[in-house]
Amino acid sequence: MGNAQSAEPSQSSSNKSSPISALGDNYQNSIELLRNRFRVDHHVNEITLVFFREYGSTPVVLVKPDGSKIFQSQAEDQNVEWHDTATYDMIKLSNPVPGPWQAVGQVLPDSRVMILSEVKLHAEPLPELLFSGEILKLTARLTNGDEPIKYKEFRDAVDLTIELLSTNNPNYDNFGADDQLIATFQDNGMGMDETPMDGVFTGQFNLMIPAGEWQPVFRVVTPMYSREQTHPLIVLHRNPVKLEMELDDGQRGYHNLLVDVERELVDINSLLVDGRVRYPNGDIQNFSLTETTSDTRRYKIVAFEDGLFRVKLTVYGTTVDGRDFILDVPEYNFEVEPEIVEPPIVGVDGEPLLQPAAIDSNPLSMQQAVEHSPPAQEENVLLTVLLVNGAILLFGGGALVFVVMKRRQVNASGKSAEGWLTKFNFEEKLAATKQKIAAALNKKTKEKGDDKKPD
Repeated sequence: MGNAQSAEPSQSSSNKSSPISALGDNYQNSIELLRNRFRVDHHVNEITLVFFREYGSTPVVLVKPDGSKIFQSQAEDQNVEWHDTATYDMIKLSNPVPGPWQAVGQVLPDSRVMILSEVKLHAEPLPELLFSGEILKLTARLTNGDEPIKYKEFRDAVDLTIELLSTNNPNYDNFGADDQLIATFQDNGMGMDETPMDGVFTGQFNLMIPAGEWQPVFRVVTPMYSREQTHPLIVLHRNPVKLEMELDDGQRGYHNLLVDVERELVDINSLLVDGRVRYPNGDIQNFSLTETTSDTRRYKIVAFEDGLFRVKLTVYGTTVDGRDFILDVPEYNFEVEPEIVEPPIVGVDGEPLLQPAAIDSNPLSMQQAVEHSPPAQEENVLLTVLLVNGAILLFGGGALVFVVMKRRQVNASGKSAEGWLTKFNFEEKLAATKQKIAAALNKKTKEKGDDKKPD
């Protein structure tokens, strides 16, 4: 791109190569009716003109050498491409009539007329060592016909972008990935741009894209046309930050977050960490690790509850080739499961038995579990003893009442009680009952002993 030459036609031959030249001196150009006059060379086949106007003013009117006029509303009928905004007109003329032309309108005094010939973006080269997730700043300048563009208003008439195209190399993570628009250059004093409208365009790269081999393409886009510049291939390395977690062992009361890097790519001594932890209950804790050491960085996360923990980091460091970088690390999550305590298993007597984890397929373990549980036979013997003792007490009590009553009747009739007792044989029957009970108990005891004998 080249600025319009503000010289007389009779000036040096260096201006003869320009497709247009300004007419009149400074005095004449200060007169409203004579302002913005320019001459189109007879060798010009196509020309694109830009006129920067007062904000909100109407489009300019072009006056041909023969005095006829071209209005924006009639441009299409006269084979003229016309793009207008609130601040400028961009007009493309095909096979323009050679001779003196004039633009009538509220054109800014310091812009005059500008012809677009070959717009180029001159950007800093991309670093050789780049990481996925890196936040990068690059600056660039625009030229027109190898001349720097001095019109600060021109930033509104052009878009400057950088796009990465995947090489679809199957050896990299970005195989089959879509094209990625990674930065737009701005000259507005926002973001990483230092000074607004100073002619220095700044691009803020956020390389949150897959690692791999990419083709950088720089684009300059105007309403009339676009230009592309292809740069050498770059390899985007994977995020070099390595995160690990040491969960609480139940004694420390905190989890250990370990932060390290790929040390063949990053100088570990330069590593600074700015992080945030979101606890399972939604609480957020910010932290920073700023010590300068070759050791792995550690941060203690309080282990006061179970659930999902989320860790987000921004890392600052220096590559092994000495370039400072800022890195956005993908979110790291870890979950702490609640501890489940099994209730103890108790027997009939209330004593705890072996826990399920202690009883396995080992025959010896199974035998121990069985021996700790009360046999059903012991329960039967106990029930039999209780029933027999109850029967003895009931029978004995009833017999005693019967004897007392019988004696009273004998005494009343004058007969001897001993004869009656002999006839009743009470003592013999009581002894026989006791023998039956003893035999039953011996039998049960013997059966229990037989069960314990090995097969």
